[in-house]
Amino acid sequence: MINKDEQEILVFQAQAEDKGQRLDKWLSQKAGISRTYVQKLIADRMITCADYLRPASYRLKGNERILLEVPESEELELLPEPMDLDIIYEDEDLLVVNKPKSLVVHPAPGNWTGTLVNGLLAYQDNWPGISGVFRPGIVHRLDKDTSGLMVVAKSDVAAFSLSQQLKEQKVKRLYLTLTWGNWPSLAGLIDAPIGRHPKNRQKMWVVPMGKKAQTDFQVIQAYANTDFLKVQLRTGRTHQIRVHMAYYKHPIIGDMVYGNRESPWPLEGQALHAYALAFYHPQDHRWMEFRVQPPQEFMHCLNNLGYDWDRGVEIGELDFIDG
Repeated sequence: MINKDEQEILVFQAQAEDKGQRLDKWLSQKAGISRTYVQKLIADRMITCADYLRPASYRLKGNERILLEVPESEELELLPEPMDLDIIYEDEDLLVVNKPKSLVVHPAPGNWTGTLVNGLLAYQDNWPGISGVFRPGIVHRLDKDTSGLMVVAKSDVAAFSLSQQLKEQKVKRLYLTLTWGNWPSLAGLIDAPIGRHPKNRQKMWVVPMGKKAQTDFQVIQAYANTDFLKVQLRTGRTHQIRVHMAYYKHPIIGDMVYGNRESPWPLEGQALHAYALAFYHPQDHRWMEFRVQPPQEFMHCLNNLGYDWDRGVEIGELDFIDG
């Protein structure tokens, strides 16, 4: 994706094997949107192929660069999709939701439906638009296979306040994770900039010219070749915890993107759970804290390791990291 004068543009590259395919059919498959909608975007002059406007029936030559200008959110007409949202807290300004694994937060190419945003649109109308298009009410996000707590803004006041708190590092976000190997230090601050991987643009990595990324970590319990950690974000870069763990040679168990090693236990995706969330309420400024136990498969991993969850909660092992 590129940004041109604050207009989001999706970029697609046709390959030799795509030669002869109709533009509308090919782009529908690549972008994950209906062929009818692609035809509408073409008619609205929002799609270019090799720097030219082409008809929907245009046959690809196999080497074109196709640009799709993303419509403004009010133009997109995202479909509300009723879903069973696990809402932990709600008032007039915000709600806190426990996102399950396998649920994508906001629509993107390949996932225009079945996302948390689609579920939120069915839950209520008139969400504030946050962080650009396709993200009504979303001020931060979790990866598809990361479970746990998210706060969603229901009003413009909440959207502004929560966004500012995130920028000023006033929001506390504590994650629980299982990593391969044993960390040489039981606690520390990882301060390593993150940007696009130099060889694989689908991944993020620690790079010299990347954006500032800081992660506090603390080992809760060390086991044979596995550590149970709590990790707290100071910044919120894409895949930040996963990248920082992998960069220091202790990738998250189950993370096949950055670890490429199968979990010894039944686990869908990475063992990473957004356990605790805290922030100031946008209206009355009271400090609010929320916690939610990891999903069953994560708890099964902890049980196999022998970790006593109830005792950990009682003695404060799972509290926020100071600092």
